[in-house]
Amino acid sequence: MERLIKYTETYEYIIVDGNVGTVGISGEASDKLGEIYLVELPEIGKSFAKGQEAAVIESVKSAADVYCPVGGNVIEINSALETKPELVSNSPLEDGWLFKIEIADTSELAELMDREEFKKHLNEES
Repeated sequence: MERLIKYTETYEYIIVDGNVGTVGISGEASDKLGEIYLVELPEIGKSFAKGQEAAVIESVKSAADVYCPVGGNVIEINSALETKPELVSNSPLEDGWLFKIEIADTSELAELMDREEFKKHLNEES
């Protein structure tokens, strides 16, 4: 079964498995950031609204806020990033995910882009 992956205009992705979403930044976002040296993750149990700042990624070029693609509660964080923040760049969709949320309202997923729509969005930006 193919994974459902949705993207935001601000380069976050969410991989959906039932009512759990795995959130991270797209490879395109990590490419723009360059070498990542610090990832500030949210606390487990914290609740976020759609579009609310949930994490911060710091790179040699800049710091970037990571926004929650949909509302929900953080149920897990990728603690491997505390010692290996470069995983965000090296493996954004596999090992470099940031946090998992229990999705409060799955209908919010309909407002996000699929991969094809996301590619068009990137082309319009460049």
